[in-house]
Amino acid sequence: MEKIICDEIRRFVREDAGNRFPGREERYFDEPLIGFAAADDPLFTEYKTVIGDFHFTPAEMAAQLAGEGDRHLRSQSPESGWTPRTVICYVLPITDATRASNRPETMYPSRAWAQTRMHGETFNGALRRHLVSFLAAAGHRAFAPQFHPCWKEYSDTPVGIASSWSERHAAYAAGLGTFSLNDALITPRGIGHRLGSVITDLALRPSQKPYAHRTYNCLFHRNGTCGACITRCPVGALSKEGHDKQICRQHVYGTVPQAVGETYGVTATGCGLCQTRIPCESRIP
Repeated sequence: MEKIICDEIRRFVREDAGNRFPGREERYFDEPLIGFAAADDPLFTEYKTVIGDFHFTPAEMAAQLAGEGDRHLRSQSPESGWTPRTVICYVLPITDATRASNRPETMYPSRAWAQTRMHGETFNGALRRHLVSFLAAAGHRAFAPQFHPCWKEYSDTPVGIASSWSERHAAYAAGLGTFSLNDALITPRGIGHRLGSVITDLALRPSQKPYAHRTYNCLFHRNGTCGACITRCPVGALSKEGHDKQICRQHVYGTVPQAVGETYGVTATGCGLCQTRIPCESRIP
């Protein structure tokens, strides 16, 4: 069943028209990376300490679906008491051409990067919904945490801005990558990507976690070298001490859309400067 699910995710990414720039054949994302985490992996409980007690475990999210009516969340009629078995996670790598377009930029993202952030994330949502429907057709319960009615973003926590479900931390639990100095996830396809997850009662074989610790893929954390992402940030949100989420957020969600959003024809732009022209852009360095 693991192969069937992987094949279907790859097929959707390859064939769906939503993974295309407007009026062009070029895609937002290359072939995805896919991993599976056991829903009862102790990491999900640990995240309530690492991130905050507001971060849900898969079981807590499943329990709160009883009585909710969003057809995009659940694969069957409301029912309490079902047990999630697996968190299916995937990485959507941004194409090499879009990464290349962002490398020369020094203040704002390229047009292709901004369009990928907005329209590519819309496609990501469609993939989440498709995977839920695919599992439902096979007789399994499933939902996408990102569309869960209890999903919430918190602006003032001990770790800064955080949400009640982290796609990055789910992907880490599924063996897809480790964290970087700039708080992104370094995967075998690098750091430029979008992430998604779906929780299901289908029991699948968990993926191995091929790393020694949670920041192993980052050269700065691994052996004290690099730090290239620090100099790429145009607003000083990165330092050897880490990532200032508030400064970063003000630039990405305030300054950048105001400056180039209308020109690019998008309302969400991203930034991605610290994810390009660095050693971990497209691989584990």
